[in-house]
Amino acid sequence: MDPRGPRVAAALTAAVLAVALVVPAPGREIVLALQGIVFALGALVGVGATPYALFFARVVRPRLAAPTEWEDARPPQFAQLVGLIFVAIALAGFLTGLTVLGFVATAAALVAALLNAATGLCLGCELYLITRRLATSLA
Repeated sequence: MDPRGPRVAAALTAAVLAVALVVPAPGREIVLALQGIVFALGALVGVGATPYALFFARVVRPRLAAPTEWEDARPPQFAQLVGLIFVAIALAGFLTGLTVLGFVATAAALVAALLNAATGLCLGCELYLITRRLATSLA
């Protein structure tokens, strides 16, 4: 996959999560649920199936030169699962009255998305690589 796509997706994710932090209930829960759907598509179907990937493929990528290298889609797909877990925790926190938990989980996901968008460092991807190395060393 084009490695620039996940950075664009991360920027869009960061914008959505930032909105979730400032919109009052029930808007924040709706925004988080929509982001959760995006993460679920990326984790379960593949990162190319998300609206953000489609936006990149149809709007951004045609304006760029061809990528100089390609990336394995498995780490970003795993990162989508990690994002889904954080959004699920945030939603659970907000819906059960544990608003601090909701804000902390949302903020953590936002920081990870901003880090990826700004630097290309994908924390979920790194976690995927660590778990793969651990699984290989234990086998």
